[in-house]
Amino acid sequence: MESTNHSVVHEFILLGLCKSQNLQILFFLGFSMVFVGIVLGNLLILVTVTFDARLHMPMYFLLINLSCIDMILASFATPKMVIDFLREHKTISWWGCYSQMFFMHLLGGSEMMLLVAMAIDRYVAICKPLHYMTIMSPRVLTGLLLSSYAVGFVHSSSQMAFMLNLPFCGPNVIDSFFCDLPLVIKLACKDTYILQLLVIADSGLLSLVCFLLLLLSYGVIIFSVRHRAASRSSKAFSTLSAHITVVTLFFAPCVFIYVWPFSRYSLDKILSVFYTIFTPLLNPIIYTLRNQEPLRGEVDMDGCVGVSLLALLFAISDW
Repeated sequence: MESTNHSVVHEFILLGLCKSQNLQILFFLGFSMVFVGIVLGNLLILVTVTFDARLHMPMYFLLINLSCIDMILASFATPKMVIDFLREHKTISWWGCYSQMFFMHLLGGSEMMLLVAMAIDRYVAICKPLHYMTIMSPRVLTGLLLSSYAVGFVHSSSQMAFMLNLPFCGPNVIDSFFCDLPLVIKLACKDTYILQLLVIADSGLLSLVCFLLLLLSYGVIIFSVRHRAASRSSKAFSTLSAHITVVTLFFAPCVFIYVWPFSRYSLDKILSVFYTIFTPLLNPIIYTLRNQEPLRGEVDMDGCVGVSLLALLFAISDW
């Protein structure tokens, strides 16, 4: 591409999480186990939902898509980070760096919209239980899913369009364990103030719209169930607590990283770890342990997925 012909920088240097050799060995062992836990936990959800006919429902169809996104989100940077703990020189190619940024925003934008789709599903299940299967038809589910991925693709493509013509001819050191858009923009050999505003506006608008839609849906659900029977309300609030926890874990790091992306707080690096690694690990645990019933009286889940995940967690802890 033309941009590469005008750029002197062909690779970037990643500083990683720390400089201490002892800590890097400890992090290598710890994050290796975390990554294995992410893959196994989300794969367990995929296998369980796929082969258990009782789980062939809209809620769990969306859940397995969330598991797929989480696995890929954790895989775009975590394996390289783990390997880099054993390397003295941590570098990434120009194309590798841009690929990381593209997939990060693609998956992040898709997950935001998927969380909105899951909130819509819970609204229908709780507020219109008798029409749940009719409203959440395969056609509607496919539309919600395709819309989530389409929004993520448009968001990521628009972000990368800002980057393609930037020249990189000076410093190439990134103070992180992966290429993040705000950090890479600062390395460009030109004034990027306007570009920084556009990036913030792009990411901020998507995050704000999704967050407001989620708040609206949760508010409507809470208002609808507050006068219902105690047992029914308890199930609704149990499910909502899982969704609200996941939404908080996902959106809170984004606020600190992308609302104030050009500050030099070391907290940003910690939040990046949480956003790309620990959230994909916690999501399956939260959903499977809290959503043991789909809020439909005629279907008894009895914690099928939760029990399977607990068995896996005990096996990992014994290992």
